Amino acid sequence: MQKYPYNKDKQQAFQAAQQGYENAQSLYETIVSDSASYGHQLKHLKNEVNEAYQQIENALEVASEKQRAQLERFQRDLKQIVSEVNME
Repeated sequence: MQKYPYNKDKQQAFQAAQQGYENAQSLYETIVSDSASYGHQLKHLKNEVNEAYQQIENALEVASEKQRAQLERFQRDLKQIVSEVNME
């Protein structure tokens, strides 16, 4: 029997959210707006962002105070990506 399953779940949820955020951030940085596959890349980015949002929401349910601050920063950064992509 595990001693701290709640803390372990908290860490796993945070790591999943962080990974989702990093995936979306990385994809955003590689998109080139004048590329022939921009539309496809944009669709892929939106999927990644949506998945990251969901992972962040899940992680926020069990996050520690420190994790919560980081997760909220991830959310703000993702919102910035969405607004920049929607302006183009």
